[in-house]
Amino acid sequence: MATQRDNMSYKDIKRVVLDRIQKRIWAPDSLLPSEIELADEFSSTRTTVNRALRELAEEGFLERKRKAGTRVLNAPLRKAQFTIPQVGDEIVEAGRTYRYSLVKREVIDIPSWLSATLATGSAQSVLYLECMHFADNTPFQFEVRWIVVDSAPSALDTDFTQIGPGAWLAQELPFTDLEVSFSASKADKHIAEFLDARDGDPIFTTQRTTWLRAQPVTHARLYFAPGYKMTTRL
Repeated sequence: MATQRDNMSYKDIKRVVLDRIQKRIWAPDSLLPSEIELADEFSSTRTTVNRALRELAEEGFLERKRKAGTRVLNAPLRKAQFTIPQVGDEIVEAGRTYRYSLVKREVIDIPSWLSATLATGSAQSVLYLECMHFADNTPFQFEVRWIVVDSAPSALDTDFTQIGPGAWLAQELPFTDLEVSFSASKADKHIAEFLDARDGDPIFTTQRTTWLRAQPVTHARLYFAPGYKMTTRL
């Protein structure tokens, strides 16, 4: 079964290992050869082999335990992976024309529900924004966002008439941690007017909260126009 290969990259090793798993050369629940043995077989380094096996474990094909070795999972735990693009990029990549409009901007005291969610304490101000994103002049997304002023004080110097808060934050204050949830919510009258929907229509909704080194930065609710769908691939 062993085949010598010169200077195989981790991608090459990963491809060979996955092929053997899928062809049942290495059956479910079986242990793989050690990293040293694989490195010798593939004429590679143990570090390179480790990276290949680590990625296959992250993708749900292998289970790795210290001192117990690397085992082929009986049922691969496939994980859905998706990117979270900026709304403008998403629209342009779909071949449509993007347009942005600021609806509302004001500094307010942090709402109690948001203070509890972010664990910021009560004495905080947030920049509250409502924004519209259009695709070919058709409503695409209505954005409601709160930016914690103490975490992003420069937001107060930005009027957000020319750039959306999501794009601005990506440039000025990239996050280190992200929590995202997806749901269907009912459009109230306010949201329905912006999305060309009817009051009570089900609306695809995303909520995002970001942190910068444990410091809460922003919370956003993104409401998409009827007909929007998100696709991912296993």
